[in-house]
Amino acid sequence: MRFKILLSYDGSAFCGWQVQPNAESVQGTLQKALSILTGGDVTVTGAGRTDTAVNAIGYCAHFDTDDSLEADWLCYKLNAILPSTICVHGVEAVAEDFHARFDAVSRSYMYFVHRVKDPFMEARSYRCPYPLDVDAMNRAAEKLLGTRDFSCFEKTGGNNRTSICTVTHARWETYAPDHVRMMGFDAPEGSYLVFRISADRFLRNMVRAVTGTLIDIGRGRRPVEWMDAVLASRDRCAAGESVPGHALFLTEVRY
Repeated sequence: MRFKILLSYDGSAFCGWQVQPNAESVQGTLQKALSILTGGDVTVTGAGRTDTAVNAIGYCAHFDTDDSLEADWLCYKLNAILPSTICVHGVEAVAEDFHARFDAVSRSYMYFVHRVKDPFMEARSYRCPYPLDVDAMNRAAEKLLGTRDFSCFEKTGGNNRTSICTVTHARWETYAPDHVRMMGFDAPEGSYLVFRISADRFLRNMVRAVTGTLIDIGRGRRPVEWMDAVLASRDRCAAGESVPGHALFLTEVRY
């Protein structure tokens, strides 16, 4: 029997989704919990890899088990066994040919940036204290839309069969966190930014490299037109530096 599992996790406690030697991973932690419940080895297949410290909300995975187990029972028991850094929202029986990775048609990420010193954001947002031209960043982000080779943003050694992706949305927005909006934390308007990006697939480290490149443009270190040269280069060294993973969230996987 094949089950689909929907979960969220705090990436700060893990080396990423995928099992790694001598490091705690989300995949490995789930597999251990399922092995306890089923009494056998269980392999969990996820919608894709996330890097060290990257977070996920609504992440999807699947696993097979020979046991006739109830989905609700599995959900309850998994939440009882798993650490507080992983929350299972639901488990359901699916068709035997469902695949969490290959059946996905789009994935969405959000990257959070704050421009003021804020003790309540350090763990989940990237502090960039410099002035940022949001309009310039959005004009550069528009150049990402469409289907093209994104190898300029791919971590070396990604080993993907292709670097072609179709980006359907890429835009920066300002927002106000709850502690600013509801509790009166002193912060000027526009101090908090979020970058939203959606695509049919993403390359390893792609979102963090894209975000770092756009921030360079927002800081005025590069012109908007630099994005054209970066995309045409197909060279990771031509793009900006990757931003830290702790402020990145996988927010949706569509099927």
